[in-house]
Amino acid sequence: MEFSIIIPSFENLKYLRLAIESIKKNSTYTHEIIVHVNGTDEETISFLNLTNIKFTKTKNNVGLCSGVNLATKLLTKNYVVYAHDDMYFLPKWDDELINEISKIGHNKFYLSCAHISSHIPNKSRLNHIYFDCGENIENFNEDKLLKNFQSLEFYDLQGSHWAPHLVHKDLWLKVGGFSEEFNPGFGSDPDLNMKLWKEGVRIFKGVNKSRVYHFGSLTTRKNKTIIRNDANKTFLLKWKISINFFVRYYLKRGSVYKKPLNDYSFSIKSLFELIICKIKYIYLRVKN
Repeated sequence: MEFSIIIPSFENLKYLRLAIESIKKNSTYTHEIIVHVNGTDEETISFLNLTNIKFTKTKNNVGLCSGVNLATKLLTKNYVVYAHDDMYFLPKWDDELINEISKIGHNKFYLSCAHISSHIPNKSRLNHIYFDCGENIENFNEDKLLKNFQSLEFYDLQGSHWAPHLVHKDLWLKVGGFSEEFNPGFGSDPDLNMKLWKEGVRIFKGVNKSRVYHFGSLTTRKNKTIIRNDANKTFLLKWKISINFFVRYYLKRGSVYKKPLNDYSFSIKSLFELIICKIKYIYLRVKN
C-alpha cells in the first residue's frame, strides 16, 4: 500500500530536504512525494528537479491551503498524507498506519501520527511526546532519536486533528481538501475535520506507534512576513461553533482512544458553552 505525501514548503529547503530523506530512508514502502513550492525559491525547485520529486509552484506565497490543493492535482495513490516540511519521519511510520487501515476495514477515517518534540507539552500540545533531540536542524541528534523513539511511552489519542494526517483520496476530494478561506493555514485542520464529520467520519485517531519528530512551525516562527489569519473567527462564522468547542465536545481531543466517536450529545457544561458560541456568532454576523 502506497501513499501520496503532500508537503507545502516556503523558503525552508534544509528542513524539507531532511523530511524527504527521512521518508525515503525510514518508510517500509515507496511512497509518492509531492511538494508545493510557495514563492520563487529556485534553490528548492532545483533540489526537487535533481531528486525527481513531483512539485507544483506558485510565483507568490499563496498559503498552505491553496498550495496543498494545487499539489493534490498530481496525486496518483489512494491515500493522501499531508505533512509539514519540518518533520522527520521515523522507521515504520507507514507500516503502523497501514495496520490501522487494515483493522478499520472501510475508508471513513482520519489518522494522525504521534509527534515527538523538544517542546514541553501543554494544553495545545496534547498530541506529542516530550523528548529533546534538538529544537532545530543545527543541533538535531538523529542517532539519539533513532535509538530511543520506540521506548518512549505514549498512547493512541482520541480526536486527532493534526499533521501528518492520512485520509482516503475519495474522501479528501469529496470535501474539497483544505478550505482556502483559512489561508495561510491556521485553523485549516479542524475545519477539514468538521467537513469530514459532516460526511459521517467518526474515527479521528492519533496512532501512537506511527511517529515523527517535529521541529515545530518553523516557517511561521522564522518568517515574520506571514500574517496569521483569524482562524477562530472564520471557523465560528462558518460552523457556528468555536474551534475549541468542536475539538473538545465533538472530537474529545486528548483522551485515550478506545473506539469511534459518537454523535455530539449535550451536557449542561457544553450547552452553556454552546450558547456562548451562538452569542459570539450573532455578534460577528451583525458586526460584519
